[in-house]
Amino acid sequence: MASSGRWSILLARLALRATVNPRLAVDLVRLTWSFRARDWFRRPPFLPLPPREYTRWRMLTAYGDEQTVPPVEDVINFARWRRETMHV
Repeated sequence: MASSGRWSILLARLALRATVNPRLAVDLVRLTWSFRARDWFRRPPFLPLPPREYTRWRMLTAYGDEQTVPPVEDVINFARWRRETMHV
């Protein structure tokens, strides 16, 4: 399966989990916002997405493979950890 397809599945699963857990929804929105590219509003597609290079680097340092898509539970745990530890 293509990497973009796996990312889409991850996003769909996170969205589903967030619909039943409002606290998680807030955590995920804050996490997403923190990863956005600087000046995202100046470049197409004008969405607050993280730079590809940064995402690849994060996956390489976390999982040892830049093509990896993280498991749902890892993203949820990281978002929750970030809120509890960093108080954001």
